[in-house]
This record gives sequence, C-alpha cells and structure tokens, in this order.
Amino acid sequence: MTFIFDLIKYHGQIPFPTTMSAIIYWFSQIIGILFFLLYFHQIIYLIVGTFHKAKIQNKVFKLHTVGVVISARNESKVIANLIKSVRENDYPQAMVKIFVIADNCSDNTAQICRDLGCVVFERHNLKEVGKGYALNFLFNKLHTEEQYRDIVPEFYLIMDADNIMSKNYITEMNKAYDNGYNVCTSYRKASNFGKNWITSGYGYWFLHESKHLNNSRMVFNKSATILGTGILISSKTVYKFNNFDFHFLTEDVQFNAEYILSGEKIGYQETAEFTDEQVETLSQSIKQRERWAKGFYQVCGKYGGKLLKSSFKNFSCWDFLTSMFPAMLLSTIFVIGCPLLSIVSLILRDFAGALTGLIFFGLTALSAYLLMFVLALLVCITEWKKIDCPNIKKILYLFTFPIFMLTYIPIAIVALFKKVEWKPIEHKGKIDIENKNNDN
Repeated sequence: MTFIFDLIKYHGQIPFPTTMSAIIYWFSQIIGILFFLLYFHQIIYLIVGTFHKAKIQNKVFKLHTVGVVISARNESKVIANLIKSVRENDYPQAMVKIFVIADNCSDNTAQICRDLGCVVFERHNLKEVGKGYALNFLFNKLHTEEQYRDIVPEFYLIMDADNIMSKNYITEMNKAYDNGYNVCTSYRKASNFGKNWITSGYGYWFLHESKHLNNSRMVFNKSATILGTGILISSKTVYKFNNFDFHFLTEDVQFNAEYILSGEKIGYQETAEFTDEQVETLSQSIKQRERWAKGFYQVCGKYGGKLLKSSFKNFSCWDFLTSMFPAMLLSTIFVIGCPLLSIVSLILRDFAGALTGLIFFGLTALSAYLLMFVLALLVCITEWKKIDCPNIKKILYLFTFPIFMLTYIPIAIVALFKKVEWKPIEHKGKIDIENKNNDN
C-alpha cells in the first residue's frame, strides 16, 4: 500500500510501480485538470454570488402590457392556483392577460381556465408532442391571425402550471423589460422542498443556479441562463425567432443557445420570485432528467461548434456551453474509463494497477461528494430564510444533495444511448376550491 500513498502524495514525481498505475494516475489527473479549466469561472461565480447581489434598478418605469403564458396538459389539480397568484399580483390587472394552451388534455383544464377568465387555446396533436410545440402553436395564432392582433402584449411571462408567483412578480419583471431586457429569467424556489431527498435536490440546485450562477453573471454584466420556466420574452423577440420555433426535448436550452449566439444578453431579476413543484419519486426524476440530458446532447450536437467558435469573442457562449455539456461528458468518461482500466489491470495480473484505479475512483467520488456538499451548504446559508422547509430538514438534505447530483451520471450515460421522448410530469397540488369560488 505504501507506493499508492506515495503516488498520491508526490503527484507523479517518483517512478510509478507499474505501467497501469501510471496510466490510471495520469488519466485521473487529466480529467481533473480539464474539470478545473472548464469550471474555474464557476468557482469565481460561487464566491461572488455568495457575497454580492445584482439587482435591476429602475425606480421610475413604464407599465407595459403583459401576457402570462401557461402550457398545460391535464393540470386541473394545480393551474387554478397559478391563475389566482397572477390575479393577486400588485400589477394593474387591466394590463395582464392569461393565455393557456390546453395541450392534448383529457381532463377539464381548459374549462377551469375559461371559468377563471383566461384566453384558452385547445391543441390536439399526438405526433408533435412537447412544450416547444405547444408554445409555437400559441404564438403562431397570436402573431399571425388577425382576430388576435389587439390582444398581443408587449412581453410574455412563460410559466408552468404548477408555479406560484410572488405578489410583486409581474412588477419586478416589468422593470427588467423596461431596462431593455427582451429575455429575462427569475428566482426559482421549490414549493415542496421538504418532501424528500429528491425534491430538496432539485430545490438546492435551482437556488444555486439563481443565487450563485445567474446572480453572478449579472454582477459581471454577462448573459444569464434561462431555467425552463419563469421566463420573460418580449413579443418582438418571439416574432423574431419564428414564433418560438424550437422543438428539441429541452426547447428552453435550444432557445437559449440561439439567443446568445445572436449576440443578445439574457437578464436575471432576483426580486421576481416564484415557486415550482418538483417531482417526488425517483422514477419520475429519472425520466425527467433523461429528457434533460438528451436535450443537452441535441443542443450540443447542433450548436456546440458555433458556441465554441463564438466563445472567443463572447464569454457568455463559453459559459453557456460549459454549463450544459462537458461535466456530463467528463464524468461519463471517468466513470467508465477508470473501472475499465482497473479491469484491464486485473486481466494483466497487475494488481497494483487495479488497486490504484480503485483508490482513485474512490477519492474522486469523495471529492465530488464534498464539492456538492459545500455548494449546497453555501446555498443553505445564503438562502436560509427563503427555503420553505423545517430547519432540521434543511440540514439533513445537505447530505443527500450530493447523492442526488451524482445520480445524474448514470442517467446521462443511459440517455446517450436511449431513445428518449417527451412525457408529461404529474403534479400533486390541489385546487384551492374556496379561493376559486371567491374569484368567480
């Protein structure tokens, strides 16, 4: 065992005991160096985001017409609560319209929304399935059909049916638009954070993306990254991009790539907060993250080269590219490569090499766990009051967050080879019947 510890201590400054030990050592070192080079800027983001807060300031601003867009498939359990939160916003309701796409619904989602005063479009197409198709369907109607011309707003807020807006959400996003942001994302919290280790895993990650990534990007005057929901998009931007003609499994990531490649910058409005219900079972989480991983592969396949080329003149392209793909790729290479090299060592009867591989695999897993733990700890400290969860659970879920994140590695590996299709996520929320009746 002594030579292994010498190997780790001196980082290759002494002769290696075996050829396979040397190969495994340098394989691990190269992966580690690449990780550091690719994500050094995110370490800076993590530090800056912990101590600094970027805000879009505009004390005097103009009120603009707003369209809240909700793509819903069998969302009768939750959608009324989102609509209620829109109606309770401090923004003038005469300037707000709610557009709902009842997308392949088999329940009464459409009727609930009509009863609550929404403009509802029903869509029935089981061949072209997914949120991108639904949004494109809505925007095509609003922007091309004469009968809807008078109700096209100046900007849209794209929300998911399970979201709940804070009471000043529209006002704060209006400030972002009035400051020149044609696309802007907002602060995302998990409404069911304390349910279990899966919902808290999502919760900690989305808070990290808001606080430590998008917030820091604003501090450095770089483009933020949209997070799937809670997005402002101006009507002229929708029109410019062919009425949101994006149909990858992650249509938001595809749009993000197109938008920053066009030279535009995405804003982030931390003061606009909303809650988002996360999936609660591992099976649903695996299906959802398989779709995300496959969508990332699709985007990288089409835009990776363009993003890399544009990175030399636009750092936001590099930032976006590295946040989307290399971590999964490098993790996959290491998770497959290190055990494979150890097996080869055993076949060659090089037991020292096999032991070296086992130790490096263990050390890397431990390092990844500790890194994710520290990340969650910083989120927990800075966002303590905003995490809707008993204090003891906030602490306990710090230890399960790294496990949640590490499960992404096998999911990404499977998604690389598996045919993945868009599937709806069932939400557990319930309609607030009493408040619905009061609204009526």
